[in-house]
Amino acid sequence: MVKLMQGGAYLLNGREIIADTPEAQQALRSRTGKDITREEASKQTICYGILESHNTSGDMDKLKIRFDKLTSHDITFVGIIQTARASGLERFPMPYVLTNCHNSLCAVGGTINEDDHMFGLTCAKKYGGVYVPPHQAVIHQYAREMLSGGGQMILGSDSHTRYGALGTMAVGEGGPELVKQLLNQTYDIGRPQVVGVYLTGEPVKGVGPQDVALAIIGAVFGNGYVKNKVMEFVGPGVASLSADFRIGIDVMTTETTCLSSIWETDEEIENFYEIHGRKGDYRKLAPGEVAYYDGMIQVDLSKVRPMIAMPFHPSNTYTIEELNANLMDILEETEKRALVSLGGAKAADGSPLEFHLKDKVKNGKFMVEQGIIAGCAGGGFENICAAADILKGSSIGSDSFTLSVYPASMPVYMELVKNGCAATILETGAVMKTAFCGPCFGAGDTPANNAFSIRHSTRNFPNREGSKLQNGQISSVALMDARSIAATAANKGVLTPATDFDGEIGKYQYHFDSKIYANRVFDSKGAADPDVEIQLGPNIKDWPQMGALPENLLLQVVSEIHDPVTTTDELIPSGETSSYRSNPLGLAEFT
Repeated sequence: MVKLMQGGAYLLNGREIIADTPEAQQALRSRTGKDITREEASKQTICYGILESHNTSGDMDKLKIRFDKLTSHDITFVGIIQTARASGLERFPMPYVLTNCHNSLCAVGGTINEDDHMFGLTCAKKYGGVYVPPHQAVIHQYAREMLSGGGQMILGSDSHTRYGALGTMAVGEGGPELVKQLLNQTYDIGRPQVVGVYLTGEPVKGVGPQDVALAIIGAVFGNGYVKNKVMEFVGPGVASLSADFRIGIDVMTTETTCLSSIWETDEEIENFYEIHGRKGDYRKLAPGEVAYYDGMIQVDLSKVRPMIAMPFHPSNTYTIEELNANLMDILEETEKRALVSLGGAKAADGSPLEFHLKDKVKNGKFMVEQGIIAGCAGGGFENICAAADILKGSSIGSDSFTLSVYPASMPVYMELVKNGCAATILETGAVMKTAFCGPCFGAGDTPANNAFSIRHSTRNFPNREGSKLQNGQISSVALMDARSIAATAANKGVLTPATDFDGEIGKYQYHFDSKIYANRVFDSKGAADPDVEIQLGPNIKDWPQMGALPENLLLQVVSEIHDPVTTTDELIPSGETSSYRSNPLGLAEFT
């Protein structure tokens, strides 16, 4: 299914892998008629060409990158803009899109969420940005539809900023890096290594992008194979995948610990841009005649089977078939592993918090309480159409199991309404909701205590389903593909791989209607209006005045984190607490 080469490799004409052994140069000479050094070949990757065109340092080993575009959502853009304002911001020097897909429910803390949104709208007007109102699109779907471009680079203040399948190298970073770009400074890093992901074959029916992504994550996360490197997807298997399928794999590369991703592009991606009215933004990308990679991941798509990532990390992967065949053993192992992630959490009465999974086995079947298909990973058009085909004519039942589906953007939602897939899903008893990232970070569809949720979303860390360990609550998430979530829902909560579905999964033509955005999204077209007054709120505080730094500064370490998987949730509590990220003094009370 997934094989990792030890050491580097050369890729000849994009289709032949030659391991970097002492015999490699002789093999290359016999095929090309010339000597090719490793350094020369490393410049033939797609990644190198894009980095070179965006580097301002003149030294490819010490990069100083200027990005083409920036994007943020409503948990992060207030702090970024406030920091930039305090540092002299006068206008956005590049397109900057402010989406409102995280704190979009406006259900916590009174007016503070909508105050953040109005802050974003007035800043987009004042400084020349783009403002996407709540429920219109999740951050990454809007970027795919409206921002991406072949050979470009985008910096986003969200971990899953990944548009490599569309030929755009994208990086997710903390807010200060976006502040630097807004102040005409650069993203300064050493030249990253590049790992090839060589795809062959094509997926079998019932296997979706999340299955391929989880198979790769399970193979590379623990050993750090791609840590801080760029993943470059190549090989004949790429052509077997639709644009939506590639996007679904690509967005999950964040969970491998890589820096960014890029794919070779073809007519399928050109068609994506044409559908979205942006054919001119397409660029054909492919590695050169001989490209050198610092590692090579070989993926036989035909051997991938429906996967599940058990709590509490996307790398805790099994095939669903394997899990069902070894239920009690794997569940017991997961319970033991969970103790590490929970870090000795206590129940409300002070006793150790207990996490159970084995009690979900009823008559030899693993029972699930909730299914979610959502966000930048699960909410794509093809995922939801496939789920509708699997669910057609069935019922999710009237017991505890629930299913919620969140299309990633309003244009996707509208097309699902037009082609009938939305009606098919609603008829089963499932619920269709608007574009929202909440299920990915614990701010929507929180299941009952001790419940088990299966989600086509990005992460399944503790608290990511909305339970509160500090209050003695515990529920958990497993990551799965929309297809197997639908198969489980049709089976009324019995964990079921989509490969068990014997009906037809159709191919649906997508038609993008830009009128929704034209009617609702504010786009300054880069024109700033300095006369606009920024609308603040009681929770939005200007940054405190800071004096000049002294020559010497004594710092005291107040906390240390030793968990190898450190997330924002361990620094700032997830869920509704994130509403206070626009107020650092208020947020300090929670940290």
